[in-house]
Amino acid sequence: MNPEIATKPKKRSKQQKPCGQLMRGCEILVAALERAGVTTIFAYPGGASMEVHQVLTKSKQIRTVLPRHEQGGAFAASGYARATGRAGVCMATSGPGATNLISGIADAYMDSVPLVAITGQVPSYMIGKNAFQETDIFGVTLPIVKHSYLVTNVNDIARIVAEAFYIAQTGRPGPVVIDLPKDVQQARTHAVFPDEVKLRGYDPSPRATDIELEQIIELIEASERPVLYVGGGIISANAADELREFVEHTQIPVTTTIRGCGAFPETHPLSLKWLGMHGTPYANWAVNGELRRDGDRVVQVAPGADLLLAFGVRFDDRVTGKADKFCEHGKIVHLDIDPSEINKNRRVHVAIVSDVKYALARLNQMLRKRPLKKRFSSWHNQIAHWKQKAPLRYRVTPEVLRSHYVRDFVGGDVEQVILPPYVIELLYELTGGKAIITTGVGQHQMWTAQYYKFTEPRQFITSAGLGAMGFGYPAAIGAKVGRPDKEVIDVDGDGSFLMNIQELATAHIEKIPAKAVVLNNQHLGMVVQWEDRFYGGQRGHTYLGDPERPNKIYPDFVTMAQSFGVKAERVVFKRDLRPALERLLAATEPYVLDVIVPYTEHVLPFIPPGRTVADMMYEK
Repeated sequence: MNPEIATKPKKRSKQQKPCGQLMRGCEILVAALERAGVTTIFAYPGGASMEVHQVLTKSKQIRTVLPRHEQGGAFAASGYARATGRAGVCMATSGPGATNLISGIADAYMDSVPLVAITGQVPSYMIGKNAFQETDIFGVTLPIVKHSYLVTNVNDIARIVAEAFYIAQTGRPGPVVIDLPKDVQQARTHAVFPDEVKLRGYDPSPRATDIELEQIIELIEASERPVLYVGGGIISANAADELREFVEHTQIPVTTTIRGCGAFPETHPLSLKWLGMHGTPYANWAVNGELRRDGDRVVQVAPGADLLLAFGVRFDDRVTGKADKFCEHGKIVHLDIDPSEINKNRRVHVAIVSDVKYALARLNQMLRKRPLKKRFSSWHNQIAHWKQKAPLRYRVTPEVLRSHYVRDFVGGDVEQVILPPYVIELLYELTGGKAIITTGVGQHQMWTAQYYKFTEPRQFITSAGLGAMGFGYPAAIGAKVGRPDKEVIDVDGDGSFLMNIQELATAHIEKIPAKAVVLNNQHLGMVVQWEDRFYGGQRGHTYLGDPERPNKIYPDFVTMAQSFGVKAERVVFKRDLRPALERLLAATEPYVLDVIVPYTEHVLPFIPPGRTVADMMYEK
């Protein structure tokens, strides 16, 4: 395509309006983004995308945030999307710029996050010739997108952008890639902007029938031990209010996935918090029954759910363990907007494809007309017994006392040991449980999900499905941009924080007061835990400190943060933690708190992968 020659626009539909003046493709792109309501884009420029950046400098609506790495930009866009519910937007140049977005795109795909990723591409006449900085990003991302476009005609840009946002934000949300060759950016045409988007064969809002919903009510009436198992689908559908009303009508206890944290308030008496590999014992017992292993035999101590209402979940392996044993003795109803998830990981008894917000709203209407007579009091008593028997708890273990942490860092003073769960509990107290919390991936992620009580949707932002280290701080930046009214804190581990530490520069230069609490144990803590459990404690390159100076903290996050112009301090002794957190919360600028914790701690409870509740370890 010759960029100097204006190409003829395709025939317009009645819903489209032509723009009078001749526009370049890059100008059409930015205008289309503005029409889509975009106010922020996380974009790193390069040769194949600089045309768009030149236009962005003139936009009065869109703020361009310059990340210091394209992966950081993708994670920031994801944090923005998760905090606001609106599509996050990121952009990179061709080749390595585009490939650096891959982890962020995959993360959005796994967690059903609306994301529009725009990539510059070499000129269309050079595609397939191994041109400088050419990568087939359309082909590379095919398995990890909801949809993707390679734009070959300047007249398609406006339509494609409108479709991309429609696809990303409707139905089951997900990432959409727009790959835009440089010559298409430079080509000129009379722009045509669609007023509405309709895609043949795409139904983003399927609805359950009343007959299907009546079946759910009948199953509830016939059950004695029902449990609601809900996930990120509730949050994506903005159905938290409908869920709470449904629980008030039915009095069914609720457990969530990690992605579903905040979909139902964890301070509610009917909350079981979340279940799965590191979930609460009582949530796992409520779904599966209290089981224990006696040699090769599995003994049932108390039965679990006889009815599992799985709404907006995908039966992830970290939840189910051995899938065919998950809720083995209960009837399972799976309600989800995505038909591809039905019977994919776990065979169910009743399958309903529906928008969960509509289904819950309609169920509530039915229950108002015909209230349930059952209140499940004996089931509630059993769950209360389980909560009392195995609450989430922690203590200083003999392993901590024997570690060099006690000797070298707290000088043998056991009273000054800082355990990670204590940090989270104190953070919850000082924020009143109202902050948006992001995390990296690892032990700190699990402790945060366990000990911070989330009461609102979009309050806990974490890379759950992909489990991408380096996610936490960039996501906090994005969340803070999207929700400047909220306190946003990244709870991170030293390994995960270091992976995108350069984004401190973004926070400082862009004046984004995202904060970080780093639980620094000098190790890849979760991998160490698995080494201890399954490899006899043999260390396989999991120490992140300086082996020649094990009694010194390495690297020095305080000095590094300060070099970026970000305030930072380190806490070693428990007595100093509260005032340090208070200083962090009082700050009106980016802030890093480096908290030294022992590496010997394990996240409990723990169900080994591929095993069942009978194998759960919940006390050390």
